[in-house]
Amino acid sequence: MKRHLPKIILFIIACCILFITVGVVKHLSEVQANRPIPTKKEQAPSPDVSVIKAVPGSYASEVKAYGAAKPHFNITLTAQVAGQIDSIAAQFETGNRLQKGTILAKLENSDYQAAVESARQALSSAKVSLLEEQRRGLQALSEWQSSGLKGEPDSDLVLRKPQLAAAKAAVKQAEASLKAAEKDLSQSAIKAPFDALVINRAVSPGSYVQTGTEVATLYSTDRVEINVALSAQEWNNLPSMAVLNSGKWPVKVESVEDHHIWNGRILRVEQSLNDETRQRSLIIAVDNPLDLEPALFPGTFVSAYIKGRNVAGVWKLPTSALSQRGEVWYVSADNTLQKFSANPLFSSAGYIYIQPPESLNDAPVMILVSPLNSYLEGMAVKPVEVSL
Repeated sequence: MKRHLPKIILFIIACCILFITVGVVKHLSEVQANRPIPTKKEQAPSPDVSVIKAVPGSYASEVKAYGAAKPHFNITLTAQVAGQIDSIAAQFETGNRLQKGTILAKLENSDYQAAVESARQALSSAKVSLLEEQRRGLQALSEWQSSGLKGEPDSDLVLRKPQLAAAKAAVKQAEASLKAAEKDLSQSAIKAPFDALVINRAVSPGSYVQTGTEVATLYSTDRVEINVALSAQEWNNLPSMAVLNSGKWPVKVESVEDHHIWNGRILRVEQSLNDETRQRSLIIAVDNPLDLEPALFPGTFVSAYIKGRNVAGVWKLPTSALSQRGEVWYVSADNTLQKFSANPLFSSAGYIYIQPPESLNDAPVMILVSPLNSYLEGMAVKPVEVSL
């Protein structure tokens, strides 16, 4: 038994080594199986971007501005004399149009008629007194000449010159009093001072008005005026002040709400800056606005399109080419994205016109039509030219 013991021990050791070897081999096989298979990294293809070729050119500028149509005249009509409203014209109602001189209301005027008659009587008396004084003066002169005295009298009273001057002054005063009385009488009939639109009527038959009492609010109908404030750049795009002040430079006026269009003209240019906006304004006129079809009513908010001078060396780009950050993206010679900040000189009909950087003036440049916020400078792209 002792002779076989070494063989048994050797057998056990051999079995243990075999089991260990099998375990190690199995473990290494599993590790090898789980190891990721190396793959060749493929480069992502460059994305397509829509571009147009931009070339500097000369374009007629256009300035777009906004404003509200306001009447040429806007007045609160007041009574010039006191009295009770005796009658009111049938057309003196809100919304009606009145011609200049139309009588809106009449005051009870018997006192003013009496004042006119009294003034006439005072004038007649003054004229009689003047005639009498002229006769007395002639008589005094005749007496002085027949007296045989030489030279001039010691006092003007001798020839009644002061009395004559007083009589003449009395006539002039009586004439002025009559004119004032007649004016008060005429103002007892309240009239439209110009062709007007009635906005508000503040009196009724039987109302008593004092001098200065509000009678009506009237808008003139000869024209509406539109005040539009322009930036310094917009002024640079317009012709000279002499041309603008000629009153003939055309303007297209469009309603913001319903897009009706009217023809207007530049009326004048203001010569001062607004304290709040720090901008200078242009006044646009549309003549006879209520006679147009459709009518342009006071208070309408409008867009004004003003033709400007020709501007050379600018790009014409779609408005979508300007990003939300005010940047224009383009594709460089190595097909990578680049950008620059831009401030449009003017815009018109869906296009913006910008001054390109000096470095891009020499050759056509591929401009992105619709840049995305995710674009980065230096990003490789594939430009695809499109037509607009």
